[in-house]
Amino acid sequence: MLTRAQCRAARAGLEWSREELATRAGLSDRTITDFERGAREPHDNNKRAIRAAFEAAGVRLTDDGCVCLPPDPVPGSALSS
Repeated sequence: MLTRAQCRAARAGLEWSREELATRAGLSDRTITDFERGAREPHDNNKRAIRAAFEAAGVRLTDDGCVCLPPDPVPGSALSS
């Protein structure tokens, strides 16, 4: 579904902080931090929320583990916010 490595890679590629991802996914900062550190595995609904936040920003996560980032967003577009 979503690995912690994919989460870190997608977040870094988008230049999002953990706090920004948490806000966009509707989760706590601690959930993101603990997941990325491997301290705990989030519930499936939380992983779906993280994935949905990435997908809304144009990231594509493939079954083979690839993180496909969108091209650089145009300033002022929905992807640059």
